[in-house]
Formats: sequence, C-alpha cells, structure tokens
Amino acid sequence: FCSIRLSCPAAQFPRLSGGRISFWVFQIICAVYASPSIIRCLFSFGKGKISKEGRAGGGPASAGGTLSPPARPEFLDKGFQGASLRQIVKNAGVTTGAFYGYFSSKEALFASIVEPHAAALMGRFMEAQTTFAELPEAEQPSHMGVESSACVDWMVDYMYQHPEPMKLLIGRAEGTSYEHFVHRMVEVEVEYTEHYIQVLRNLGREVPVLDHQLCHIIASGMFNAVFEVVVHDMPYDQAKQYIRQLREFYMAGWQKLMGE
Repeated sequence: FCSIRLSCPAAQFPRLSGGRISFWVFQIICAVYASPSIIRCLFSFGKGKISKEGRAGGGPASAGGTLSPPARPEFLDKGFQGASLRQIVKNAGVTTGAFYGYFSSKEALFASIVEPHAAALMGRFMEAQTTFAELPEAEQPSHMGVESSACVDWMVDYMYQHPEPMKLLIGRAEGTSYEHFVHRMVEVEVEYTEHYIQVLRNLGREVPVLDHQLCHIIASGMFNAVFEVVVHDMPYDQAKQYIRQLREFYMAGWQKLMGE
C-alpha cells in the first residue's frame, strides 16, 4: 500500500492483480484517495487511541456523537476555518476538555462528519471508472457515457439524501484535507479520459490531439457544475433536469472533440 502513489494513480487501479482488485482493497484505496486523513486513523487504530467511532480514549460512544449536530451549523455558516470550537462545545453543552477526550482536533470533528460521504462518492465514482476501463477495448465506444451517466445520477440522489455533509465537503472544507476533493475527482476523470482516447487510437480511430490542460479544464467545469445543484439548494426535480441537460452538453462536446 505504501508504494501506491496517491497523487493520481487512477489508471493504474484496473491493472492491479491481473486487471482486477479485491473488493476490500478497492474500498480502502478509494477511501484513502478521498481523504488522506484516513491514513492517520489506520496507523492509530488498534493502539487504543482511536476507536471505531473515531474518538480517543474510552467513554460512551454517544458522548462523541453529541458534538456532530451542533457542529454542523457552525461549519456550514462559517466554514471549517472560521468555525469556533468554543462555540461548538458551548452549543453541545460540553467542556473543551471533554471535546478533546473524543476528538484530537477541530479537523477530526469535521472529518467525522464528512468522511463517510467523501468515501461513498469517491468509491462509486471509481467503480464507474474501473468498470468502463475493464471492458474489452472494442466494446468501450458503445459504452461511452453509460457508466458515467449512471454514476452521476447516483451521486445527485446521494447528495440530496445528505445535503448538509455534502455542502460541508464541497464548499466549507478549506483548510482541511478535503478542500481538494473535487480536484481529485477531476484528476481521475482526466486520466481515464486520456486512457480512453488511447483506446480509440488503438482501434484505428483518428482522434485529434487533446491537450492535458484542456481535458482538465473541461472535466473541472463539468464536476463543479454537478456539485452546484446542492451548493445552491436547487430543487431536486430541477436538479435532475439540469444534470441531464448538462450531461448531454458535455457528451456532445467530447464526441465532437474525439472526432466521433
């Protein structure tokens, strides 16, 4: 594991273990890639410092859980950097000393809220990418957009089921290991896109040269547009229509650029 480069190893994932990776290895890779903070938990887990609830030491699990509800509005209103730990513990009705009995820092509290959702989104996203990449090359052109469209639809539904943690993850995480979450997804998308372009060339298609930076700009625009629906509280039905139109727009654009 330590030999895996987390900067952007996406295209290497399908080639592990002879083209496939085990379910658990896949899930751990996605979780680590989604949030470097999980590495700290892996090293301290089992040493009595962090329990499976993400808290230090002993005590009832519910005590640490009481901090999450009052922390959410503070983080949502002021962002991670502007949020006041003193105000959070005051709203929770606990002392600062009690807080540090369950979380090592304000960022650890923030992570306890957003980490499950970051891992879920990145996991589903990587599943779509690897499913497409593992198809025989001759079948990939006919599947272009199929797996990714299903993934985006799933992501939109998931975001609307968990709006507050998603707003924290996407728009309030500056100063934490999650602030580049969308950028990491963009990097993965670009690497798999470039891999697919090479597949088209292997099949004898004449694909114009597409600059890496151009691919990055296009992917960045797409992902930021997708997440805008939850950032701006767009009604669900309107968001679904918006995402459908957005997907059609980008699909047509990619096909034009790829000479299809």
